[in-house]
Amino acid sequence: MYAAERQQRIIALARQDGRVEVTALADDLGVAAETVRRDLTALERRGSLRRVHGGAIPVERLEVEPTLATRFSRLADVKRRIAARALDELPAGGSVILDAGSTTQAVAELLPTDLQLTVITNSLSAAATLSANPGVTLYLLGGRLRGTTGAAVGDWALSPLADVVVDVAVVGTNGISVARGLTTPDQSEALVKKAMVAAARKCVVLTDSSKTGDDHLHRFAQVADVDVVITDADIDDDVAAELRAAGPEVVTA
Repeated sequence: MYAAERQQRIIALARQDGRVEVTALADDLGVAAETVRRDLTALERRGSLRRVHGGAIPVERLEVEPTLATRFSRLADVKRRIAARALDELPAGGSVILDAGSTTQAVAELLPTDLQLTVITNSLSAAATLSANPGVTLYLLGGRLRGTTGAAVGDWALSPLADVVVDVAVVGTNGISVARGLTTPDQSEALVKKAMVAAARKCVVLTDSSKTGDDHLHRFAQVADVDVVITDADIDDDVAAELRAAGPEVVTA
């Protein structure tokens, strides 16, 4: 296979899966890992891909924020496992902020009905789910509703968060790296997420491993602001070690 053919195959896989890994590409293409790295560097220089730790992502993923429906369909089983593990971080009889997002939505769906909990959320879909849970005292944040993510944002969401103190904030992220922190594409959501982290005694971040090493436009927290990162077993060992060294406990589900 010529270099041009390899690189076309790499771009196609990246667009299909949202991410490519050096090791998997080397096996798939039958070449050395160093050859794959050279191909990724060439594709990054052309603006087709962006290099991240262990692989690359298509530039389309950085420029277009996926809809909530798309997020629900991607890695659904992985997200439910992460959400199930997150239940262990919720204090019985305590208070929780639940962020908008596909993995946090899975938390709302898995929340036991016999667990007494006060929940504050800016997610319309999570609120709809939790409204039927008899163990939950529910507070829904107001504000402008973002159609892309179903999240309430703006001053009407930020003002109440400035005046509450909760036990745990369960927050999602579009990207996480030690160098750049926790990031998301939209400024209004970043501001709400930042307020959620500030309002909680403990911050728990839910993220599948594909988001490690990604950096988006708006930072809402540093890794050191996080107490627990719950992710999946596919996270690179070096990345997990780097996150732990920055402060949080890293748990795989």
